[in-house]
Amino acid sequence: MLGGCASELVPTPTVMLPSPTSTAIVTPSSTPTPAPTATPTPSPTATPIPITGPPLKVGVLLPYSKGPTQVGEDIIAGMSLYFDSGGGIVAGRKVELVKEDEESDPQVTAQKARKLIEQDKVDVLTGLAGSGAAASVRDVAHSSKAILLISNASANELSRARKSPYVFRTSFSNWQLSWALGAWVAKNVAKKVFVSASDDADGKEMVAGFKQTFIPAGGTVDGELFSRPGGNDYAAHLARIAQAKPGAAFIFYGGNDAVGFVKQYDQQGLKKDTKITGPGRLTGQHVLPAQGKAALGAITTLYWAQTLDNPENKKFVADYRRKYGREPSSYSVQGHDTARAIAEALAKTAGDTSDKEKLAKALEGVRFRSPRGSFQFDPTSHNVVQDIYIREVKEVGGKLVNVAIDSLRSVKDPGK
Repeated sequence: MLGGCASELVPTPTVMLPSPTSTAIVTPSSTPTPAPTATPTPSPTATPIPITGPPLKVGVLLPYSKGPTQVGEDIIAGMSLYFDSGGGIVAGRKVELVKEDEESDPQVTAQKARKLIEQDKVDVLTGLAGSGAAASVRDVAHSSKAILLISNASANELSRARKSPYVFRTSFSNWQLSWALGAWVAKNVAKKVFVSASDDADGKEMVAGFKQTFIPAGGTVDGELFSRPGGNDYAAHLARIAQAKPGAAFIFYGGNDAVGFVKQYDQQGLKKDTKITGPGRLTGQHVLPAQGKAALGAITTLYWAQTLDNPENKKFVADYRRKYGREPSSYSVQGHDTARAIAEALAKTAGDTSDKEKLAKALEGVRFRSPRGSFQFDPTSHNVVQDIYIREVKEVGGKLVNVAIDSLRSVKDPGK
């Protein structure tokens, strides 16, 4: 048991086969939104759903043309999948996604957030892949009393020192993933680890969270090395790991860096004696094909696995494949659950988004069964409270997949 979160075994499910087709997403609009008078969101049926209020304008700030564009594409796809399942109508209001490109400069992204609020008159803001952009937009939302649902950025401070009554997060905090792994590795894998992580704020937070439970559980860290994102040369790191001969390595990289590290690690023959562990993006859906069998056996933590054996996930994966002709990712789940959280909150307010305090209170009470398992917001930090899965990369049905082998239930960030 970790911090009051019971560890319980999750059975290994079978892999579902794709059924590809594709449809378009909701188109944006810039029409101002008057105060609504709407009824709760109906369940999808063959009967046309009546529109009883003005458009529901959702401002979505994500990287569409540069940077981690796959994150933006998958989040918007997940959102559209959920909204389209109800005919594109929430609480009697037609959904309009008003998109703006997230920029590498956080202040430029903040300016776009102001435009969405002041000119486009969006009812809700969401998106944000990067923590720097999220922190800047958080300030805009807080000062404007605009509701913001962060659907990816993971910096701990967004649920702690920089929390806001108007800001919620549907993805995760860095602490949730790394804290969950520390004691589990000490108990089940090795008492000695070597750390290799990206030299940025997220990397430092992930390492700190891991050590917070790994060391009290009897673990020791043999060494730490950090590498600038995009470096992709890990010879020094791998040499140190080979020299230290720990039972496990805690690794935090994503994208091309994750591909490069895992493949070089395998080429150096380190997997035999030193198990790879780390947060979920190390072996995420988008990098596994490039990593290939070099990733086999890697242990990671995340709030979702494609193979989770629950009805909501089976339906989500099947619907996503049918709509887009490709596999969903964890980012797709984040988008899906962001859209559902909005819909659930509007069902509580009868479609009214004019009273932001009332809408925030409705979001605090949102609870549902998600493809990831249980979903709810902590009313204090506004971070998602969720199950965290210990996953292992396995080959199932000829495909490399992350399979849940254990779980920690209802993990809550300690933000107050």
